Amino acid sequence: MNWMGNLQQLGRSLMLPTIALPIAAVLLRLGDLPWGGIHASGFGDMLLLAGNTVFDYIPIIFAVGVALGLTESAGIAGLSAMLGYFMFTRLIEHALGPHFQLGVPGGILIGLLAAIIYHRCKEIKLPEYIQFFGGPRMVPLIMGLCTLVVSYIMIAIGPYLEVGMSKLSNWLLGLGGFGAFVYGIAHRLLVPSGLHHILNNFFWFQVGAYKTPSGQMVYGDLPRYFAGDPSAGMYMAGLYPIMMFALPAIAFAIIGEAREDLKPKIKATFLTAALASFLTGVTEPIEFAFLFVAPYLFIIHAILSGAAMWLAYELHIQHGFSYSAGAIDYVINLHLSHNGLLLIPIGIVYGLVYYFMFRWAIRRFQIPTPGREEGSSLEEWAGDIPYRSPLILQALGGKDNIKKIEACITRLRLTLVNDRLIDITALRHLGAAGVIRLGGGNVQVVFGTFSELIREEIMKVLRKDIHVVLFTSPMQGRMIPIEEVPDRIFASRLVGNGVAFIPEKGELVSPVAGTIMHIYPTMHALGILTDEGLEVLLHIGIDTSSLPGKCFNAVVKEGDRVEPGQLLVKFNYNKVKKFASSLATPMIITNPDLVKSWSFAPFKAVKKGQGSVMSVVLKPTKSTGGMNG
Repeated sequence: MNWMGNLQQLGRSLMLPTIALPIAAVLLRLGDLPWGGIHASGFGDMLLLAGNTVFDYIPIIFAVGVALGLTESAGIAGLSAMLGYFMFTRLIEHALGPHFQLGVPGGILIGLLAAIIYHRCKEIKLPEYIQFFGGPRMVPLIMGLCTLVVSYIMIAIGPYLEVGMSKLSNWLLGLGGFGAFVYGIAHRLLVPSGLHHILNNFFWFQVGAYKTPSGQMVYGDLPRYFAGDPSAGMYMAGLYPIMMFALPAIAFAIIGEAREDLKPKIKATFLTAALASFLTGVTEPIEFAFLFVAPYLFIIHAILSGAAMWLAYELHIQHGFSYSAGAIDYVINLHLSHNGLLLIPIGIVYGLVYYFMFRWAIRRFQIPTPGREEGSSLEEWAGDIPYRSPLILQALGGKDNIKKIEACITRLRLTLVNDRLIDITALRHLGAAGVIRLGGGNVQVVFGTFSELIREEIMKVLRKDIHVVLFTSPMQGRMIPIEEVPDRIFASRLVGNGVAFIPEKGELVSPVAGTIMHIYPTMHALGILTDEGLEVLLHIGIDTSSLPGKCFNAVVKEGDRVEPGQLLVKFNYNKVKKFASSLATPMIITNPDLVKSWSFAPFKAVKKGQGSVMSVVLKPTKSTGGMNG
C-alpha cells in the first residue's frame, strides 16, 4: 500500500476513538442541570465526573482505537495498545516528571506501534513446543519490548518535542482569524479524500494548551472547550453555519432545480440528506452531489466555509462539539459556549446565500445535479442493500479485485488489485454519490450512511464460496421489472425470470459471456448458453416476429462465442416502435431452476453494456433446462 493508502487508513482509524466523545458531552450537559433544586447535587457531580473521565482518558482511547482501526478490530492489537500505553506513560512520567504529557499524540503513536507489530507478527510460527506464544499471541510480548525502546527514545527527545509543539501551537493560534480561515478551507478541500480526519485530529486534539483549576493540562481545541477554556472553540464554531444551514440549503436548491417528474424521488432523498447534515453534520451525500459535476462550486464552498470560521472568530464566538457541528451537538453544548446564539443568524444568512447561489449556478451553467437528468438521483434504498451489494461488488471489479474493504460513516474505503476495473457508471447507478481514486489501488466510494451496511453485505459475499453470474445491460434505455412487460407470458414468468428494457437505440449487445445457441428466423430473438449452463433469452420488443419488412439483422450466428458488450443484433428502431405492440425487450433466464437467488439494480436509465444490472447466485448442484420460444 502506498503512502496515500496509509493516510487513508489512518484517517479512518482516527475516527473510531471519537465515537466515545458524544457520551461525554451528554453526561456533562446533564451534570450541568440544576440538580440541587431537587436535592440531588451528588448525582449531578457524578454525571460531571463521568463525563470528564472520558476526556481524561482520551489518549488511551486513541491508542486502543487507532490499533483496532488499523487491524480490522483485532482484539489482541487493542489489548497490546492498552498495555503499551500504560507502560509508556509510566516510564515517561518516571523519567521526565508528571508535568510532561504527550496526550493524544502519544496515544496515536502507541496505537500505530501496536498495529505495525500486529501485522508483522500475527503469522509468525514458532517451534511446536513454544507455539503457544506464536502468531497473534506474540504481539503483546513484542509490544512490551518495543514500548521500552520507544520510551527511552521519547525520554531523550521528548523535551525538544514539547518545545517544538508549543511553538507550533502558539504560532497557529497567533494567526487568529486568518488561521481559522485557512483551516476552514483546508478542512473542506480534504473532505473528498477523507484526509480531513487527520487535519481535524491535529487542530482538535493537539493545538493549544489549557490548565484546569485542578492543575491538569488539557490539549487541543475540543478537550479545552469541554474543560472550560474561554479561548477554545475557534476551530469548531464556524462549522455550525455550514453544516446546519449552508449544506441543507444546497439540498433544497437541488430539489428546486430537479425535473418535475423526478422531483418526488429527489425530494425524498435530499430532504433526508439535509436533515442528516442539520442534525448530525454528515455532509458528504450533499457535497458529492455537485463536487464532480461542478468542482468550481466546491472551491467557492470551501472559501465560504473558511470565511465562516473567520467570522466566528472575529465575533468572539466560542462553541464546540463532541462529534460534529450539527444541531444535536449545538444544543447539547450550548451551555458551554460564548456568543453561541450568534451562530443562528449567521447560519440563516449563509443558508440564503447558498440557496440562491446554487439555484442560479445550476440553472445558468446547466449543472447535471441529481434530478436534472434520468438516472442521476440518489435514492432511499436501505431495505435493498442485501440485493444490491453483489452488484456493487461486481462494479468494483469482482471478488478477486478486492484486497481490503473498510467503511467509515459515509464511504467505502477500498484497496483494489486494479482500480481500472471499477465501473463508475454502474456504481452511480447503484446509488453511489461519488467515486474517488487516490492512486495505488486506493478508492473511496461514497454511499452515505449506508456504507457500513454495504460493507457488511459485501463481506458476506466475499466469505461465501458461491458462484455468481453477472449481467450487463444489453441495450441503451430504461430497465424495468419483468412484470411490467405488456405481455402475459413474459410478465407472469412462464418463460423464465429476469428483467426487461425499453430501448432508445436499435442495437442489442450480449449481456453475458457464452455461446449463441439459437437465433430465431426473423432475428428478433436469440438465446445464449453461458459457461455456467444458464440459458438466456433476449427478445426484442413484443409481437415482433411478424413485423413488415426486414427489421432485424443479426451480426452473429449460431455457435459463435460472445462476450459482454459484443454487438448481437441491429434493428430498425423506428419501425419496431411504430409496428410492435411494445418496445419492451425481456432478458430472461429460461432455466431458473439453476438459480438460488436474484439481484437487480434500480429500475431506471442504463447505457449499452453497463455493468451490474442483474446478478444471480447458482445453486450448488446444476440441473438442466430448456430454451423456450
